[in-house]
Formats: sequence, structure tokens, C-alpha cells
Amino acid sequence: MKKFLLPLLFLFLFLFESLFVQYVPTNLFGDNKIIAPHFLFAALLFLAIFVSRKKGLIYAAIFGLLFDIVYIEIIGIYLFLFPFVVYIASKLLNILQNNFFIAILVSIVGIALLEVGVYEMDHLIDVTDLDFMSFIDLRFYPTLLLNTLFVIIFGYPLKRLFEKHSEAIRAE
Repeated sequence: MKKFLLPLLFLFLFLFESLFVQYVPTNLFGDNKIIAPHFLFAALLFLAIFVSRKKGLIYAAIFGLLFDIVYIEIIGIYLFLFPFVVYIASKLLNILQNNFFIAILVSIVGIALLEVGVYEMDHLIDVTDLDFMSFIDLRFYPTLLLNTLFVIIFGYPLKRLFEKHSEAIRAE
């Protein structure tokens, strides 16, 4: 049963993001602001930090592809960016001390990199016509604020869950 806990958690977060977008008021952070929840991606970062980089990269690739198939018209943006940013974040923790507060900061930086990466990819292939400063004002800051709140509130329970999972893997 413990084998299915992680896939079910990530599947729940995947579905919860779409429910969050559908049911949370659009003017939560003010008029004309766009908020994009990245709860799944934050959990993927915590998985790579507290369990293993390899497992984090595998789950990031799988859910990046799933995210592209379900939500995005172009397959490959999240399939590439999820594992790439998870890899960068896990490498960053090789340099920095691995503790909970650093994990929060690294996950916020990872979410910021993901947002900028998605914007740049969309801008490169002419999917968006927003200029960079409009993107920063309309989407980047509200998205970063929402996801920072998520990481602060749910970071510790995710850390404990992943540490228990890691101990269970070692015990087997």
C-alpha cells in the first residue's frame, strides 16, 4: 500500500490544481491578475530534496508529460521544464545546507524558474503576446505569492511525509 501513496498524492495535487483554478475567485489578488497554482511542482521539488533526486526526476517527467497532455496545447514545455528545474534545485542543494528553510527557499526559487521558463517558451513560440514587465506584474508576483503560501503552510507536512517514505524505502 505504501507504494501507491506517492502516486496518489501527486495525482491528488494534479487534480487539486485544476479545482483550485476553477473554484477560487479570479480577483483574489486584484483585478486582471493571473494566478497559477504549482502545488504539484512544489511537492515534486520536496520529493527530490527529501527522498531522492532520481525519484524526483522520474515523477517530474511523468507529471510534466501528463500536465502537457491535459492542460497545454503543445507537448513538451512542462515535460522539459519540470525535470529541468527539479534537477537544478536538487543540484543547488548540493551546494547549500539541506534543511527545511533552505528547502522552502529553493522550492520558491524553483517555482519562479518554472514560471519564467514557461513564459519564455510561450513567448519564443508566439503563444503569448505579453511583454515581460506585464508578465511580471500580472502573473509572476501573484503566482509566486500563492505558491509561497502553499509551501509555507504545507511544506512541513510534505517534508515529514517524504522523510517517512524515505525511511520506509531504506527499511525494505
